[in-house]
Amino acid sequence: MLGPVILAASRSDRMRRLISAAPVTKQVVDRFIPGESVDDIVPIVQELTGRGLELTMDVVGEDITTPEQATAARDAYLALIDRLRELGLGERVEMSVKLSMFGQALEGGHDLALANVRPVVEAAAAIGTTVTLDAEDHTTLDSMFAIHEELRKDFPGTGCVIQAYLFRTEADARRLAEAGSRVRLVKGAYKEPAEVAYQQKHEIDKAYVRVLRTLMEGEGYPMVGSHDPRLISIAQELARRAGRKPDEYEFQMLYGIRGDEHLRLAAEGHRMRVYTAYGTDWYGYFMRRLAEKPANLRFFVRSMLTKG
Repeated sequence: MLGPVILAASRSDRMRRLISAAPVTKQVVDRFIPGESVDDIVPIVQELTGRGLELTMDVVGEDITTPEQATAARDAYLALIDRLRELGLGERVEMSVKLSMFGQALEGGHDLALANVRPVVEAAAAIGTTVTLDAEDHTTLDSMFAIHEELRKDFPGTGCVIQAYLFRTEADARRLAEAGSRVRLVKGAYKEPAEVAYQQKHEIDKAYVRVLRTLMEGEGYPMVGSHDPRLISIAQELARRAGRKPDEYEFQMLYGIRGDEHLRLAAEGHRMRVYTAYGTDWYGYFMRRLAEKPANLRFFVRSMLTKG
């Protein structure tokens, strides 16, 4: 069970320094995070949208400690949205945000995060797109859902993420599966205690299917966040049984993982959105990608051994 060990390392300053200093790290990180600035990422956005894909963009960085850093995160998203407007790509690219970046963990963090994220949601709506609130560890979720509900009063297309491995998620899915909602379902990528989350893969997979069935049978717009071929097939079958057309749900996968599958699903007429992260504070995001799938870790270790 290397996943929990890697997730613990994602919070370690010592491991951050060690991995960041490894000569091969940047080459491997680029597989998952293809740029540090808006200018870096524009060619990637143009390439992917030109191949029939849609995107959700994440400016990485979540361990902020000051209100000024939260303001900088807001401004980074506003700069991204402004560039998408210039490119005429608003309808093809949405944003994914972690409220921790907007100050959620600071003093008065709930109100601070809401105040910082609202201009981003407003700017996104102005170019024809929207924002999805990423789920983080379970202690942050009540605040995230409250902010999501508040934003939807003025911007009903604002989405949110739920995590199959949490015990609470089935109830959250039933509440969220209403007309007009946009809900991304993922397995979960944070280290959570056994008191609140399933720990075994087979339990998480079964929970994922139960929650996905609720979303597909509901009145909202499900976003299937998975690279698992079995779960993708199950999602297609559940959509068929629920009478959903291809534009009434979508698949979402991470940049750098199963790129051929992205194109295959798009070619078959499915909506396929690529979760694409960029920025300089990549460490936490990168470590969670390693923890999610053993193949990612093997790829990293092999690269360090052969090219370090």
